[in-house]
Amino acid sequence: MLQGREFLLLGTAHVSQQSIQEVREAIESYQPDQVCVELDEGRYHAMMHPDQWAGLDLIKVFKEGKGFLLLANLILSSFQRRLGEQLGIKPGDEMRAAIEAAQEKGIPFSLCDREVQQTLKRAWGRCGFWSKNKLLASLIASAFTSENLEAEDIERLKQQNELGGMMQELAEYLPEIKETLIDERDQYLAAKIWASPGKKVLAILGAGHLAGVQTHLEKIAQGNKSVDIAELERLPPPGWSSKILPWLIPAAIILLLLAGFFRSGTSASLDMLFRWLLLNGSLAALGTVIALGHPLAVLVSFVGAPIATLNPFIGVGLFSGVVQAFLRRPRVQDMENLHRDLGSLRGFYRNRISRALLVFFLSSLGGALGNFIALPYLGSLLFR
Repeated sequence: MLQGREFLLLGTAHVSQQSIQEVREAIESYQPDQVCVELDEGRYHAMMHPDQWAGLDLIKVFKEGKGFLLLANLILSSFQRRLGEQLGIKPGDEMRAAIEAAQEKGIPFSLCDREVQQTLKRAWGRCGFWSKNKLLASLIASAFTSENLEAEDIERLKQQNELGGMMQELAEYLPEIKETLIDERDQYLAAKIWASPGKKVLAILGAGHLAGVQTHLEKIAQGNKSVDIAELERLPPPGWSSKILPWLIPAAIILLLLAGFFRSGTSASLDMLFRWLLLNGSLAALGTVIALGHPLAVLVSFVGAPIATLNPFIGVGLFSGVVQAFLRRPRVQDMENLHRDLGSLRGFYRNRISRALLVFFLSSLGGALGNFIALPYLGSLLFR
């Protein structure tokens, strides 16, 4: 009871049959005035319209610079979906059950989570260089994990001691991610739940958010906490390294080429230019080859990598990804089997959507590696 209002927080697991039953029983017995569910508009729409993948425009995704975001989102949702398939449950079925039970009884419901796109963008924006690499490594590892869980394992994860251990591990490994995915959302969820109408509010949350949301609700009720939702939705400004680093690399390459010209003349400078173009373009093209990209996408990666290096506002993945998606347009079966295919390396290559994302990612990675190798290599050529 907080300021004359009752708040019941029900912790669930997103792939738990028992959680579905608990949600229905809670709405039946508690008879709330309002039901809040841990969903945002995007996930709610995807839940209500599971065939939305049919309208996916990969070329538009690449042009808008959302390739990495889509790849991360797909891998995370695919991991949950695979766990659910082991138990015969779709991820988020307990949220669907809460909405359906509320509608059956004429109880209004509200979505109280932050948009997943905002969460992922904030998480990525707050990561430094090494944290970004650790995050990518974790995502790739989760894409191909073969871990099997039983229903008992899922229920055990809802226990406070198990959750505490998991949160501690995440905080130690990637503190920025833990703060964005857990701590910030605890604040956001608490603010939205508090703003919900009604004197008896039932909130359906992932068990990992229970303790944090309760703490923030109590602080809000005591007047000790004012949560600015707009601030939690705002993307963090890029750090100085994010602003400077994209320009440092082309600047360093140009300076090295100029140094070669003044030190040894035009032929030496042109030789250095040729070696850089070859190294940068070849590794970007190699990334596309590893992704089994279309031959034209390989050629575009080779030509586009140096252009992308000299213009930090674009990336080689934009060129290669668009070409791959255009020449190997996704089919209906690619849309239907996307999440299942993401669970195996063979499926990743078989599916045209994930293949295009792989071309985008590996060509970008290859181009970046080419530049990091090229800088010391070009420097060494000056003092031969």
